[in-house]
Amino acid sequence: MKTSLSPQALLFDMDGVLVDSLDSWWKSLNDALRKFKHKTISKDQFIEEYWGFSLQENLEKLEIEMKNQEFCNYFYKKYVDNVKLFSDTKYILRKLELFPKAIITNTPAKCTKQILEKFDIKHYFDVVITSDQIKEGKPNPEMVFKACKKLGVDVKQVVLIGDTKNDVKAGRAAGCITIGIQTSSADFVIGHISKLDQIINKKN
Repeated sequence: MKTSLSPQALLFDMDGVLVDSLDSWWKSLNDALRKFKHKTISKDQFIEEYWGFSLQENLEKLEIEMKNQEFCNYFYKKYVDNVKLFSDTKYILRKLELFPKAIITNTPAKCTKQILEKFDIKHYFDVVITSDQIKEGKPNPEMVFKACKKLGVDVKQVVLIGDTKNDVKAGRAAGCITIGIQTSSADFVIGHISKLDQIINKKN
């Protein structure tokens, strides 16, 4: 196995990779559950059953009849301040700035926009693909193929960076090389985004 990579492009999951948003999603979903008179879920249950899936899938599993945009406007927006940018995110994005980059996220466009604007990081990415731009979110590889098409790169020459099994499954199904952040099923495993440049060769 190679010890370093020189891909044509980098595909980043957003939540759990670029930003720490787990608490904001858990709290906003519980707010919605309370609004609809449903039982709330524990943080452990959220991580085990809902983290890494698209918002629409989670709303359906929780039997909440609401559109993505409405949820982002009325529930998630209250908790955007809880989202934190990982300390080395901008450093790594600048260090790897010569690589074409895309965000591929199961988060819908409205919520994604709120996060990218909060931390002023959209300009680091050439393409942003969200769950409401495709038919099926990860682990389906559809958004991986769409991002590669928009970037004009060979999917087999691309590295996908994610933090969940669904990220890895999507990358594997598409034929990407995968880097998992604390995700043992990936081709390469790192503990934090700050270690990414130890695997990716900086372009000249």
